[in-house]
Amino acid sequence: MAVLVTRPGEQGKALCSLLERHGITAIHHPLIDIVADLSDTLLSKYIESAQIIIAVSQHAVQCAEQILENNAKSWPKQAVYLAVGQKTAHYLSKCTQQKVHYPQVSDSEHLLQLPELNNVEKQTVLILRGNGGRELIKDALVRRGAKVHYSETYKREFIPFDPVSCVSLWKTQQIDQIIVTSGEQLDYLCSQLTSEQLVWLNQQELYIPSQRIADIAIQRGFSQVRCTGSASNQELLAALQP
Repeated sequence: MAVLVTRPGEQGKALCSLLERHGITAIHHPLIDIVADLSDTLLSKYIESAQIIIAVSQHAVQCAEQILENNAKSWPKQAVYLAVGQKTAHYLSKCTQQKVHYPQVSDSEHLLQLPELNNVEKQTVLILRGNGGRELIKDALVRRGAKVHYSETYKREFIPFDPVSCVSLWKTQQIDQIIVTSGEQLDYLCSQLTSEQLVWLNQQELYIPSQRIADIAIQRGFSQVRCTGSASNQELLAALQP
């Protein structure tokens, strides 16, 4: 019995170490690579005038912090800070030394319900994120009368893999649980497999952080889907413990 962890980078490695310390065998197979885009992705241009700053991930904050350092700029003190999840909020708070608001359920839908985003007419909002992704937050805030800018501080790049050797290896390693932390990664994983390999994949228990990704998983043929309500490593560990 083992868990396949597809979470990328250091967070994925940290999750594997955490699971192993609690007696759960974990295999790390990241599906995407996070590549910082330090070419000052409109961050310096918009950050000083932003009244509300929203971070969608810890990676977005890490890379933004690096860009600001490189350009000898600092986080504004007067802005209202929000983050999609608790872990991102804590990290952003550490960087900015400001209070950061976040929803109890870590997704865009619940972020948009926060009182700080109720009256945003004529407010300037800066969203820190990677390349691409959902347009939900921007579209909703524009409808509420806000002026919204993106700073795409990192790029997500898919990591190619050989499905034949990988699925064969996963079977040998007795993978029976899989952690996937974004809909984009789940779509990519499923798109690389043959119909026969997908039958095997769909039989495994899938752990995902939000109901939106659970809906994608069910459409993709998974029947054992566990929604943890958060992408934090501690929440994922708690869900996996017997």
